[in-house]
Amino acid sequence: MRLKSSIWVAAYLRRCQTEGVFGAVRRRGAEEAGAVFVKLALLDGNAMLFAPAPQTAYDDSRPIERVFAPTAPQPLPEPAVEERLAREVRFDPDVWIVEIEDRAGRHFLDLARP
Repeated sequence: MRLKSSIWVAAYLRRCQTEGVFGAVRRRGAEEAGAVFVKLALLDGNAMLFAPAPQTAYDDSRPIERVFAPTAPQPLPEPAVEERLAREVRFDPDVWIVEIEDRAGRHFLDLARP
């Protein structure tokens, strides 16, 4: 059983805040199990988007963890990231969108191993 999305998002935003990184919920999804997407705005017109990693990347012995994967290897122009987010919302209306801002590119997410 995984941690509720709403609790994970609240804890993630608290982590960002303690590191001095601004973050906010842009779109609330399903309370229990909505997928969470994290947009990292680099404040230079570019951004990174992190999506939930495939289920094969999860460790069943650690159910509270969420693992993410970048949707592109390098930052993209923000309009391209916004377009991808719009497609995700059309596909799954229960999705969460969290946006953080950090020029240094810090995101504090657990990333899936390639």
